[in-house]
Amino acid sequence: MSKTSRFALAIHGGAGVKPDRDYSEVEAHLTKLIAHGETMMSEGASAVATVETMVIELEQSGLYVAGRGAAPSKSGRYELDAAIMDGDGPRAGAVASVSRTRSPIRAARTVMDTSPYIMFVGEGADAFCAAQGLPEVEDAESWYRLPVGVSAKETQMNELSHGTVGAVALDSQGRLAAATSTGGLFGKEAGRVGDTPLIGVGTFASRTVAVSCTGLGEYFMLAGVARDIEARMTYSGRPLADAAQASLDAVARLGGDGGLIAIAASGEIVMPFNSPGMKRACVREGESPKVSVL
Repeated sequence: MSKTSRFALAIHGGAGVKPDRDYSEVEAHLTKLIAHGETMMSEGASAVATVETMVIELEQSGLYVAGRGAAPSKSGRYELDAAIMDGDGPRAGAVASVSRTRSPIRAARTVMDTSPYIMFVGEGADAFCAAQGLPEVEDAESWYRLPVGVSAKETQMNELSHGTVGAVALDSQGRLAAATSTGGLFGKEAGRVGDTPLIGVGTFASRTVAVSCTGLGEYFMLAGVARDIEARMTYSGRPLADAAQASLDAVARLGGDGGLIAIAASGEIVMPFNSPGMKRACVREGESPKVSVL
Protein backbone atom coordinates (compact mmCIF):
# COMPACT_ATOMS: atom_id res chain seq x y z
CA MET A 1 0.00 0.00 0.00
CA SER A 2 1.47 3.37 -0.96
CA LYS A 3 1.67 6.34 1.33
CA THR A 4 -1.67 8.14 1.36
CA SER A 5 -1.68 10.41 4.39
CA ARG A 6 0.14 12.04 7.23
CA PHE A 7 0.09 9.97 10.41
CA ALA A 8 -2.17 10.93 13.32
CA LEU A 9 -2.47 9.63 16.87
CA ALA A 10 -4.77 10.27 19.84
CA ILE A 11 -4.75 8.72 23.32
CA HIS A 12 -7.00 9.03 26.35
CA GLY A 13 -6.77 8.19 30.03
CA GLY A 14 -10.49 8.25 30.68
CA ALA A 15 -13.38 10.64 31.15
CA GLY A 16 -14.84 11.57 34.52
CA VAL A 17 -12.11 13.94 35.69
CA LYS A 18 -12.65 15.55 39.11
CA PRO A 19 -12.05 19.30 38.52
CA ASP A 20 -10.80 19.90 42.08
CA ARG A 21 -7.99 17.33 41.94
CA ASP A 22 -4.37 17.55 40.82
CA TYR A 23 -3.68 15.77 37.53
CA SER A 24 -0.22 17.20 36.90
CA GLU A 25 1.32 13.71 37.03
CA VAL A 26 -1.19 12.52 34.45
CA GLU A 27 -0.49 15.48 32.17
CA ALA A 28 3.24 14.83 32.39
CA HIS A 29 2.72 11.17 31.57
CA LEU A 30 0.45 11.90 28.61
CA THR A 31 2.97 14.44 27.30
CA LYS A 32 5.76 11.87 27.43
CA LEU A 33 3.59 9.11 25.97
CA ILE A 34 2.24 11.07 23.01
CA ALA A 35 5.84 12.03 22.16
CA HIS A 36 6.77 8.35 22.23
CA GLY A 37 3.88 7.54 19.92
CA GLU A 38 4.86 10.34 17.58
CA THR A 39 8.36 8.91 17.34
CA MET A 40 7.03 5.41 16.66
CA MET A 41 4.82 6.62 13.84
CA SER A 42 7.46 8.88 12.31
CA GLU A 43 9.73 5.82 12.15
CA GLY A 44 7.07 3.85 10.27
CA ALA A 45 5.29 1.87 13.00
CA SER A 46 1.89 0.54 12.00
CA ALA A 47 -1.30 1.94 13.45
CA VAL A 48 -2.12 -1.32 15.25
CA ALA A 49 1.36 -1.64 16.78
CA THR A 50 1.23 1.95 17.95
CA VAL A 51 -2.17 1.77 19.66
CA GLU A 52 -1.18 -1.46 21.40
CA THR A 53 2.03 0.11 22.70
CA MET A 54 0.24 3.25 23.86
CA VAL A 55 -2.36 1.27 25.80
CA ILE A 56 0.22 -1.08 27.32
CA GLU A 57 2.04 1.95 28.72
CA LEU A 58 -1.22 3.48 29.98
CA GLU A 59 -2.07 0.19 31.72
CA GLN A 60 1.35 -0.29 33.27
CA SER A 61 1.61 3.25 34.61
CA GLY A 62 -1.12 2.65 37.21
CA LEU A 63 -2.19 6.28 36.79
CA TYR A 64 -5.55 5.43 35.22
CA VAL A 65 -8.47 3.09 35.91
CA ALA A 66 -7.03 0.32 33.74
CA GLY A 67 -4.28 -2.25 34.13
CA ARG A 68 -2.42 -1.54 37.40
CA GLY A 69 -4.94 1.18 38.31
CA ALA A 70 -7.93 -1.16 38.36
CA ALA A 71 -10.06 -1.64 41.46
CA PRO A 72 -11.59 -4.97 42.54
CA SER A 73 -15.25 -5.83 42.07
CA LYS A 74 -17.49 -6.43 45.09
CA SER A 75 -16.25 -10.01 45.14
CA GLY A 76 -12.71 -8.75 45.74
CA ARG A 77 -11.60 -10.06 42.34
CA TYR A 78 -9.96 -7.83 39.74
CA GLU A 79 -11.90 -8.08 36.48
CA LEU A 80 -10.36 -6.23 33.52
CA ASP A 81 -11.51 -5.81 29.91
CA ALA A 82 -9.78 -4.78 26.67
CA ALA A 83 -10.17 -4.79 22.90
CA ILE A 84 -8.09 -3.97 19.85
CA MET A 85 -9.09 -3.64 16.20
CA ASP A 86 -7.06 -3.33 13.02
CA GLY A 87 -9.28 -1.55 10.51
CA ASP A 88 -7.20 -2.63 7.53
CA GLY A 89 -8.27 -6.29 7.91
CA PRO A 90 -10.56 -5.84 9.48
CA ARG A 91 -9.34 -7.92 12.43
CA ALA A 92 -10.18 -7.70 16.12
CA GLY A 93 -9.48 -9.32 19.48
CA ALA A 94 -10.93 -8.82 22.95
CA VAL A 95 -10.92 -10.15 26.50
CA ALA A 96 -13.36 -9.56 29.36
CA SER A 97 -13.18 -10.22 33.10
CA VAL A 98 -9.54 -11.30 33.09
CA SER A 99 -8.02 -11.37 36.56
CA ARG A 100 -4.60 -13.01 36.25
CA THR A 101 -3.33 -11.56 32.97
CA ARG A 102 -1.03 -8.58 33.56
CA SER A 103 -1.80 -6.66 30.34
CA PRO A 104 -5.37 -6.99 29.04
CA ILE A 105 -4.52 -5.20 25.79
CA ARG A 106 -1.66 -7.60 25.07
CA ALA A 107 -4.16 -10.36 25.71
CA ALA A 108 -6.60 -8.82 23.22
CA ARG A 109 -3.83 -8.49 20.61
CA THR A 110 -2.86 -12.12 21.17
CA VAL A 111 -6.46 -13.22 20.65
CA MET A 112 -6.54 -11.24 17.39
CA ASP A 113 -3.22 -12.61 16.11
CA THR A 114 -3.32 -16.23 17.20
CA SER A 115 -6.96 -17.28 17.57
CA PRO A 116 -9.83 -17.84 15.12
CA TYR A 117 -12.09 -16.19 17.73
CA ILE A 118 -12.60 -12.53 18.62
CA MET A 119 -13.36 -12.65 22.37
CA PHE A 120 -12.44 -14.74 25.40
CA VAL A 121 -13.92 -14.12 28.87
CA GLY A 122 -13.19 -14.95 32.52
CA GLU A 123 -11.25 -18.05 33.43
CA GLY A 124 -11.16 -19.14 29.80
CA ALA A 125 -9.49 -15.88 28.83
CA ASP A 126 -6.88 -16.16 31.59
CA ALA A 127 -6.19 -19.78 30.64
CA PHE A 128 -5.77 -18.84 26.98
CA CYS A 129 -3.34 -16.06 27.89
CA ALA A 130 -1.34 -18.34 30.18
CA ALA A 131 -1.08 -20.92 27.41
CA GLN A 132 0.29 -18.19 25.14
CA GLY A 133 2.93 -17.33 27.74
CA LEU A 134 1.65 -13.86 28.63
CA PRO A 135 2.88 -12.45 31.98
CA GLU A 136 0.56 -12.90 34.96
CA VAL A 137 -0.06 -10.91 38.13
CA GLU A 138 1.65 -12.86 40.91
CA ASP A 139 0.78 -10.62 43.86
CA ALA A 140 -2.28 -8.39 43.42
CA GLU A 141 -1.54 -6.32 46.54
CA SER A 142 1.83 -5.21 45.23
CA TRP A 143 0.81 -4.94 41.57
CA TYR A 144 -2.33 -2.80 41.70
CA ARG A 145 -2.31 0.82 42.91
CA LEU A 146 -4.72 3.71 43.26
CA PRO A 147 -4.88 5.77 40.04
CA VAL A 148 -4.38 9.53 40.19
CA GLY A 149 -7.44 11.44 41.44
CA VAL A 150 -9.09 8.39 43.04
CA SER A 151 -9.41 7.73 46.77
CA ALA A 152 -9.57 4.29 48.41
CA LYS A 153 -13.12 5.06 49.59
CA GLU A 154 -14.25 5.75 46.01
CA THR A 155 -13.11 2.33 44.83
CA GLN A 156 -15.64 0.76 47.22
CA MET A 157 -18.56 2.92 46.12
CA ASN A 158 -21.14 1.87 43.57
CA GLU A 159 -21.90 5.27 42.07
CA LEU A 160 -21.04 4.40 38.46
CA SER A 161 -17.64 6.08 38.75
CA HIS A 162 -15.57 4.96 35.81
CA GLY A 163 -12.29 5.09 33.95
CA THR A 164 -10.78 3.70 30.76
CA VAL A 165 -7.71 4.18 28.57
CA GLY A 166 -7.45 4.02 24.82
CA ALA A 167 -5.67 4.96 21.62
CA VAL A 168 -6.54 5.47 17.96
CA ALA A 169 -4.08 5.90 15.12
CA LEU A 170 -3.73 6.51 11.40
CA ASP A 171 -0.37 5.46 10.04
CA SER A 172 1.48 6.78 6.99
CA GLN A 173 0.14 3.86 4.92
CA GLY A 174 -3.43 5.01 5.57
CA ARG A 175 -4.25 2.20 8.02
CA LEU A 176 -6.47 2.86 11.04
CA ALA A 177 -6.54 1.03 14.39
CA ALA A 178 -8.10 1.39 17.83
CA ALA A 179 -7.40 -0.07 21.27
CA THR A 180 -9.19 0.31 24.62
CA SER A 181 -8.62 -1.11 28.13
CA THR A 182 -10.44 -0.69 31.44
CA GLY A 183 -10.67 -1.79 35.03
CA GLY A 184 -14.41 -1.15 34.86
CA LEU A 185 -16.66 0.66 37.30
CA PHE A 186 -15.64 1.13 40.91
CA GLY A 187 -17.52 -1.19 43.25
CA LYS A 188 -19.05 -3.10 40.34
CA GLU A 189 -20.87 -6.37 40.76
CA ALA A 190 -18.84 -9.46 39.97
CA GLY A 191 -19.12 -10.40 36.31
CA ARG A 192 -20.18 -6.98 35.08
CA VAL A 193 -18.76 -6.12 31.64
CA GLY A 194 -19.12 -2.73 29.95
CA ASP A 195 -18.62 -1.42 26.45
CA THR A 196 -14.81 -1.49 26.25
CA PRO A 197 -14.30 -5.06 24.94
CA LEU A 198 -17.33 -4.97 22.66
CA ILE A 199 -16.26 -4.47 19.05
CA GLY A 200 -18.42 -1.76 17.47
CA VAL A 201 -19.44 -0.29 20.83
CA GLY A 202 -16.44 0.82 22.90
CA THR A 203 -13.79 0.01 20.32
CA PHE A 204 -13.92 0.05 16.52
CA ALA A 205 -11.72 0.61 13.47
CA SER A 206 -12.35 0.36 9.75
CA ARG A 207 -10.90 2.00 6.66
CA THR A 208 -13.08 5.01 7.46
CA VAL A 209 -12.56 5.75 11.15
CA ALA A 210 -11.04 4.48 14.40
CA VAL A 211 -12.84 5.04 17.73
CA SER A 212 -12.09 4.42 21.41
CA CYS A 213 -14.75 5.28 24.01
CA THR A 214 -14.70 6.05 27.73
CA GLY A 215 -17.61 6.59 30.10
CA LEU A 216 -20.63 4.83 31.54
CA GLY A 217 -20.48 1.70 29.46
CA GLU A 218 -24.12 0.69 29.82
CA TYR A 219 -25.22 3.84 27.99
CA PHE A 220 -22.55 3.48 25.31
CA MET A 221 -23.81 -0.06 24.77
CA LEU A 222 -27.41 1.12 24.41
CA ALA A 223 -26.33 3.76 21.88
CA GLY A 224 -23.88 1.47 20.03
CA VAL A 225 -21.49 4.40 19.86
CA ALA A 226 -18.32 3.37 18.01
CA ARG A 227 -19.99 1.64 15.07
CA ASP A 228 -22.72 4.29 15.05
CA ILE A 229 -20.11 6.94 14.31
CA GLU A 230 -18.89 5.02 11.28
CA ALA A 231 -22.47 4.44 10.12
CA ARG A 232 -23.29 8.16 10.29
CA MET A 233 -20.17 8.91 8.24
CA THR A 234 -20.70 6.12 5.71
CA TYR A 235 -24.44 6.20 5.13
CA SER A 236 -25.19 9.88 5.75
CA GLY A 237 -21.92 11.42 4.60
CA ARG A 238 -21.54 13.31 7.88
CA PRO A 239 -18.07 14.63 8.80
CA LEU A 240 -16.33 12.95 11.73
CA ALA A 241 -16.89 15.80 14.18
CA ASP A 242 -20.65 15.84 13.54
CA ALA A 243 -20.97 12.06 13.66
CA ALA A 244 -19.02 11.75 16.91
CA GLN A 245 -20.95 14.51 18.62
CA ALA A 246 -24.29 13.07 17.50
CA SER A 247 -23.39 9.67 18.95
CA LEU A 248 -22.23 11.23 22.21
CA ASP A 249 -25.45 13.26 22.34
CA ALA A 250 -27.36 9.97 22.08
CA VAL A 251 -25.50 8.75 25.17
CA ALA A 252 -26.42 11.93 27.03
CA ARG A 253 -30.10 11.61 26.12
CA LEU A 254 -30.07 8.15 27.69
CA GLY A 255 -28.60 9.61 30.89
CA GLY A 256 -24.95 8.67 30.42
CA ASP A 257 -21.72 10.63 30.29
CA GLY A 258 -18.22 10.11 28.98
CA GLY A 259 -16.24 10.83 25.87
CA LEU A 260 -14.31 9.35 22.97
CA ILE A 261 -11.35 9.83 20.70
CA ALA A 262 -11.59 9.21 16.97
CA ILE A 263 -9.51 9.61 13.83
CA ALA A 264 -10.85 9.61 10.27
CA ALA A 265 -9.00 8.33 7.21
CA SER A 266 -8.45 11.98 6.28
CA GLY A 267 -6.36 12.46 9.44
CA GLU A 268 -9.02 14.51 11.25
CA ILE A 269 -8.93 14.00 15.03
CA VAL A 270 -11.84 14.62 17.41
CA MET A 271 -11.94 14.16 21.20
CA PRO A 272 -15.43 15.19 22.42
CA PHE A 273 -16.74 14.54 25.94
CA ASN A 274 -19.76 15.48 28.05
CA SER A 275 -18.24 14.72 31.46
CA PRO A 276 -16.38 17.32 33.57
CA GLY A 277 -13.16 16.46 31.75
CA MET A 278 -11.24 13.79 29.87
CA LYS A 279 -7.52 12.99 30.03
CA ARG A 280 -6.40 13.19 26.41
CA ALA A 281 -3.59 13.96 23.99
CA CYS A 282 -3.11 13.96 20.23
CA VAL A 283 -0.58 14.66 17.53
CA ARG A 284 -0.47 14.80 13.73
CA GLU A 285 2.58 14.65 11.51
CA GLY A 286 4.14 18.09 11.22
CA GLU A 287 2.15 19.55 14.15
CA SER A 288 2.86 19.98 17.86
CA PRO A 289 1.26 17.53 20.32
CA LYS A 290 -1.74 18.70 22.36
CA VAL A 291 -2.41 17.52 25.92
CA SER A 292 -5.49 18.36 28.02
CA VAL A 293 -7.37 17.14 31.09
CA LEU A 294 -10.25 19.59 31.60
